[in-house]
Amino acid sequence: MRTADEVKSCTLLGNTGVKYPTEYAPQVLETFKNKHPEHDYLVTFNCPEFTSLCPKTGQPDFAKIIINYIPDEDMVESKSLKLYLFSFRNHGDFHEDCVNIIMKDLVRLMRPRYLEVIGLFTPRGGISIYPFANYADEQHQELARSRMLAAFRNE
Repeated sequence: MRTADEVKSCTLLGNTGVKYPTEYAPQVLETFKNKHPEHDYLVTFNCPEFTSLCPKTGQPDFAKIIINYIPDEDMVESKSLKLYLFSFRNHGDFHEDCVNIIMKDLVRLMRPRYLEVIGLFTPRGGISIYPFANYADEQHQELARSRMLAAFRNE
């Protein structure tokens, strides 16, 4: 069981007075220590209700965002991640930008061994966009290459 000292960095979890950010807010992201850094394991977040805005028209865009990562020392706290992703609601950027921003913010926050962000955006104007961005430390470069190649679609 984790001690109170081990979770003191998680200020949002269990806090009922949390305000949802209305602007892009990477500062809400929080971490906790990985208790199992001696081996690789996968953490997946499925975020089926992601929204952002088209930077040109201001129209809403909807997506399922999937985040897969192999932690090193630090892990992202899920409530802070939820608030962070919600902060894109009024953020005007292209789909590809949103996915890359999320990837870079999480890499900066956690310094994971491997991380990928997949955006499955719903069609608008008859076309779907599925951006994929990934990062790998030196030991996981082959994984990054193989996952990038696997992300190519033939549909």
